[in-house]
Amino acid sequence: MPSSVIAAMSYNDEGRILTLVYRGNRGVYRYFNVPPEEFAAFCAAPSKGVYLNEVFKIKQYHYERIANRQLSSHHQPGDS
Repeated sequence: MPSSVIAAMSYNDEGRILTLVYRGNRGVYRYFNVPPEEFAAFCAAPSKGVYLNEVFKIKQYHYERIANRQLSSHHQPGDS
């Protein structure tokens, strides 16, 4: 399902790093120590924006903003 908030995302199982590309000028963020179960729940959420604001951000994962970087491969929200 397309997201009005997230343009693209990728997840590194080994490093447990979730990278989110936000739409517009909101930037690209890398979130650390995100469990695979959390990523699966995020992918399954009917609304990525609601999940981010009501579930994900409350858990306060350590993150960094990535400036001027593109994802070499990405998973579109809603892709299997």
